[in-house]
Amino acid sequence: MPGNPDPESSFFPASLDVQAVLASGWRPFPFRQFILKIHSRCDLACRHCYVYEMADQSWRSQPRRMSRTVVDHAAERIAEHARRHDLAEVEVVLHGGEPLLAGPELISYAVQTIRGAADTGTLVHVGVQTNGVRLDDGYLELFDGLGVRIGVSLDGDEQAHDRHRTFANGRGSHAAVAASLRRLAHGPFHHLFSGLLCTIDVRNDPIATYEALLEFDPPAIDFLLPHGNWSAPPPFREPGSGTTPYADWLIPIFDRWYGAAKDETEVRFFQEIMRLMAGRSSRTEAIGLSPARMLVIETDGSIEQSDILKSSYPGAGATRLHVLRDTFEEALLHPSVVARQIGEPALGPACTACDIHTICGGGMYAHRYSDTAGFSGPSVYCPDLYRLITHIHDRFARDVALLKGGR
Repeated sequence: MPGNPDPESSFFPASLDVQAVLASGWRPFPFRQFILKIHSRCDLACRHCYVYEMADQSWRSQPRRMSRTVVDHAAERIAEHARRHDLAEVEVVLHGGEPLLAGPELISYAVQTIRGAADTGTLVHVGVQTNGVRLDDGYLELFDGLGVRIGVSLDGDEQAHDRHRTFANGRGSHAAVAASLRRLAHGPFHHLFSGLLCTIDVRNDPIATYEALLEFDPPAIDFLLPHGNWSAPPPFREPGSGTTPYADWLIPIFDRWYGAAKDETEVRFFQEIMRLMAGRSSRTEAIGLSPARMLVIETDGSIEQSDILKSSYPGAGATRLHVLRDTFEEALLHPSVVARQIGEPALGPACTACDIHTICGGGMYAHRYSDTAGFSGPSVYCPDLYRLITHIHDRFARDVALLKGGR
């Protein structure tokens, strides 16, 4: 029926027969990345935020801070999972809301507890994704002592960034974030810098946006398509239209980045597309058919799938599991998790008939949602992805041909 479905409805992937998939010989891939929502509130009021501004409003019932009890159990579950699957390394990302609102004591406790629970044979990489507003010298010194890498959200120059990333009173946050980034990028803490996350707004000039990000010498940049789907389209993306506003925005950046005389930074979206073209696997959920190996632990200890699913419908990321009583092994067999690990069999006919489906992978899973078909269709960004991927392929293939011809 139309409208937002219940997670237990007949929509894909709830209708997936997990036992039949297992009977075929497929086995789940263990989780390697764990997102800890250590604080559920934020000190900004970003207009494009999928946590607070989109379909799932469950943040309202979450405790503000993760309790030490939840941290303890999360640490045990991560260690238990790593031990069961003999994982040499795992990644833990401190997230929110705004994770720095949790305070230095809880952050330090979480990092030390998770590392302390892991066996000596498992290396625990820890990162934090922050809006940067509170990233002062005290936090930089804390993260340096703990060995925590830092990712910061920045949407470009002042005008571009402050279009969406504002405080609750409407004041822009660019000045505060830029000050934090200067401390991180141009001083003794640069080794902690993991990169910048930039949400695209096609009204901003693409090259000016890219160059504004480069000013902070980021080791990597993630350009993110604004979250949306067929039932709640993203800005300037009309479902069913053949126009490609997001590809048109990204292609000039790709040409500038790819044609640069020297490496300026890693642009992950482009790099992952090129990896897939070379027959390698993708390392991001935004593109490709690589199995999703990430799990979210909510502030209250609930075990969830990718939090980006909150942009789809209320409860889309829920598993009904909890770190106090359930193991991650149970999450591995959740239909939605299985659907995001089995690759091509999870794609609908519109995708499998496409000549680039092994590279595109249907696009980001959350962007495939509609309230009439669940997640069985292609991304709402399908035309943009097709144009961008074919542009990169043609440029890449042309250069390979030139190299071969010069032998």
